[in-house]
Amino acid sequence: MGWFVSLLVLSALIFFHELGHYIAARMMGVSVKVFSIGFGKTLYSFNWINTQWKISMIPLGGYVQMKGQDDMDPTAVSEDDDSYNVKTPAQRIFILLAGPFANFVIAFFLFWAIGLGGPKVLLPVVGQVVKDSPAFMAGLETNDTITNINGVDIGTWGDMAKAISGSQGAIDITVERGQFIQNFTITPQMREAKNDFNETIQRRMIGIGAAGETKELEVSSSFSYAVEQTLWASGIIFGGVKRLISGDVPVKELGGVISIVKITADASEQGWMAVFFFAALISVNLGILNLFPIPALDGGHIMFNLYEIIFKRPPTETALMRFTIAGWVMLFALMFLGIYNDINRLVG
Repeated sequence: MGWFVSLLVLSALIFFHELGHYIAARMMGVSVKVFSIGFGKTLYSFNWINTQWKISMIPLGGYVQMKGQDDMDPTAVSEDDDSYNVKTPAQRIFILLAGPFANFVIAFFLFWAIGLGGPKVLLPVVGQVVKDSPAFMAGLETNDTITNINGVDIGTWGDMAKAISGSQGAIDITVERGQFIQNFTITPQMREAKNDFNETIQRRMIGIGAAGETKELEVSSSFSYAVEQTLWASGIIFGGVKRLISGDVPVKELGGVISIVKITADASEQGWMAVFFFAALISVNLGILNLFPIPALDGGHIMFNLYEIIFKRPPTETALMRFTIAGWVMLFALMFLGIYNDINRLVG
């Protein structure tokens, strides 16, 4: 059942990505010939609004084939008014950006749904106070609830950690202790900590640990929660790709479609919130990766159109063909590397 859910999630994310392209193309007056989920042999299809809608055998992606645009043959053009290639470069870029944009929108709504479901958030209640730390020296105690830092109300442990790490100099902390309110002035110290990539960094801290008390997120906070989580997911994915390119993360950590399916399948056993969370991460992943300047991806086509805007002429047919072939080779190499790593992890 988990594997079925994961394939359903992946297909849905691909559908919305391609739907973004489809809607933008129709807005720009471009005729869409084929809307496909998957590649290869057609399993099911029907015609609607002058478009063939189909589900294909290999569920590793999808595509929208517009009139006058063919990734397999970039020289196949049409001069009709409803053709992709007669549109201005700005109009084409709009169509190309619509797919990744749809992925970010879907991620936002998935996070919003999680927020409406009342996920647990960690409260800013002090548990352990490290001996001789700034908090210890100032007089903070176990079970103190931090309510305000430098005039900003604190609702969660995350709010508190951000306020401390982003502060300068001494900070004013308001604490609820039993029935009383107390104020402290504390100067955080730079200490080693782990970031989202498990890297050791220096961060301003006061030397306290969480008591572990939680509450359900309020419905009124679900929108801001969705915005924060979408931005956080974008930073995580972008940072991971950046570290992979720079070599800080070894290529053996690259995952493929098998990892995506397995993680989503595992998440399905933990409930709908876990499925939505990983679906949102995957959606942001699809959005960011499709913006990479690889000719077989949206980012590569955007690059060609930017070239046309800057130099007032399109790339030559020879250049288009060579770059497109190189893009497909690079894309398939990355896909096979991801699958190879996935198989190694499963065997291991």
